[in-house]
Amino acid sequence: MSDVFHLNLTKSQLKGATLAIVPGDPARSERIAKQLDNPEFLASTREFTSWLGYLNGQPVVVCSTGIGGPSTSICVEELAQLGVHTFLRIGTTGAIQPHINVGDVLITTASVRLDGASRHFAPLEYPAVANFECTTALYNAAKAKGIEPYVGVTASSDTFYPGQERYDTYSGKVYRDYQGLLKQWQDLNVMNYEMESSTLFTMCSALGLRAGMVAGVIVNRTQQEIPNEATMKQTEEKAVSVVIAAAQALLS
Repeated sequence: MSDVFHLNLTKSQLKGATLAIVPGDPARSERIAKQLDNPEFLASTREFTSWLGYLNGQPVVVCSTGIGGPSTSICVEELAQLGVHTFLRIGTTGAIQPHINVGDVLITTASVRLDGASRHFAPLEYPAVANFECTTALYNAAKAKGIEPYVGVTASSDTFYPGQERYDTYSGKVYRDYQGLLKQWQDLNVMNYEMESSTLFTMCSALGLRAGMVAGVIVNRTQQEIPNEATMKQTEEKAVSVVIAAAQALLS
């Protein structure tokens, strides 16, 4: 019998875990969990696939959020009900600055709120900012691994195509309000687009939880739109190594 509506988890299954690593992709949950000590599959329902593992002898939940803010909000809400208060998002992303290369690692300090879900937690004037301790842990973890991360602002959109001003679509059209936004965000030094961080940061700040985010760059929008599978795998592995090391630091 689940203690929460969607995740099909009970509080006892989490063994007192207070930190969760939250990828978007359900398949990535298993790949991350198997790098922890004593990984144990917990549940898989809809987009939410969860595992439990250990770092420094302490339990860590790995649970996928699915794509976008609405499902992310469900994942965070229900894990918080089960005792989790620190969330480290690990994702893949498309860079929009020409100097950021495929394979680079990005650490997000704040997000442009292009989503709708975050507005259910706070008005638009409320900033979507990452927790300082989580961000510092991610940055230090990257540096310790010889990775020079880019640190800055992410644009977080509800949609993959029009919201990120993609014209390689069925219609080839982008609604007027979103035309020209890619150039605007580039001019404002936004690093990248993704689809979850604004909901995650706004929600966690508003609820007194902690959140941070690291992402691996799998495409650069100024160069190409389709990722290379081998590069995608290597980039994911790099970002995963950072998020695990950051989780260890936060638990120590």
